[in-house]
Amino acid sequence: MSPTLQVVVAPDSFKGSATAVEVAEAIGGGWREARPGDTVVLTPMADGGEGTIEALALAIPGSKRMPITVTGPAGEPVEAEWLLVPGEESIGTTGVVELANTSGITLLSTLRPMDAQTNGFGEAIVKALDHGVERLLLAIGGSASTDGGVGALTALGARFLDAEGDPIRPGGGGLAGLVSVDFSGFRDLPEGGAQIITDVTNPLLAAEGAAAVFGPQKGADVHQVAELDRSLAAFARIVGEAAQTTRPRSAAHLADPEAPGAGAAGGTGFGLALWGAIIRSGAETVADAVGLERQISEADVVITGEGRFDSQSAAGKVPSFVVGLARKHETFPLLVAGSIGADPEDFAASVSLSELAGSSEAAMENPLPFLWAAGRALANGGAKTSGGEGA
Repeated sequence: MSPTLQVVVAPDSFKGSATAVEVAEAIGGGWREARPGDTVVLTPMADGGEGTIEALALAIPGSKRMPITVTGPAGEPVEAEWLLVPGEESIGTTGVVELANTSGITLLSTLRPMDAQTNGFGEAIVKALDHGVERLLLAIGGSASTDGGVGALTALGARFLDAEGDPIRPGGGGLAGLVSVDFSGFRDLPEGGAQIITDVTNPLLAAEGAAAVFGPQKGADVHQVAELDRSLAAFARIVGEAAQTTRPRSAAHLADPEAPGAGAAGGTGFGLALWGAIIRSGAETVADAVGLERQISEADVVITGEGRFDSQSAAGKVPSFVVGLARKHETFPLLVAGSIGADPEDFAASVSLSELAGSSEAAMENPLPFLWAAGRALANGGAKTSGGEGA
């Protein structure tokens, strides 16, 4: 290595263990200890899940956290926030709203697969709209529910009615009673539009859909998964029919249940597309917002990571996106992960916290010292190369 290096540290959070900010600070600290003459730039990342607001608030000067109280996934009030990002020459103010802190699974003490709702997420979007933001970034990872985003859309002015013309019950279980929808009360999108940011590429329905893949993680048994999938299919059919008669400003006719990401957050990706929001890669959108590509283009080394690096990491996750930018700009890519379950062949070297700690349990219980040690090991060349030998 050269006498001094420019190093970018751009990890995702280690879910359930450490935030992206904590991960970046620990890795960066370990590197600085080993090589105090290097310049280390911390750019914590996110892919649309928990920690998106935190990463953007740290990276974008002038960002302001906006505290709010909304309806949580169990129907009880929860304290949450959205992020106000200042405007630039070509883009006005942006509101970043995170489903994880308004309607997320970590807000539940007990899983509620049939009646957890996304109403609070929609209420937070309304708060941002009322504030006058000109663009929305909607981070939808970490959902507690499989309601197709109906709760959020209800907060935005849509009506979902049963056979008696009354609102259906909250949550995915309530979709079974859906007979008609009314989009006439939809709030307008902000002038700059709304982008849905997610790392999930699943469609809405069937074997790879929202209920089948993610329902069990939210507490659904095999019978409930089947019921939720049937209800989501009926939901997609009913809103498709309603789109034929709704007023032109509704984008319901553009929502495709087979589109990649439609099944994200229990179908909230599809639901927000009904409103007119556009689905984008979470890692790409966050990277654009924090200027990651420019930082990597100017760096000698970039370190990224996540809690578990496995075969799914190549499907839009933060490490795969970062290593793509590193390859483009001929920057040296390094990986730190809680555990490594697939060959990190695209990285010059890697460190597994589980190996450092002796077990996954030990690494998860107290990750920060091991993250520090990982940063120090990478700086000293004491990591594994993609071929498995010590660097």
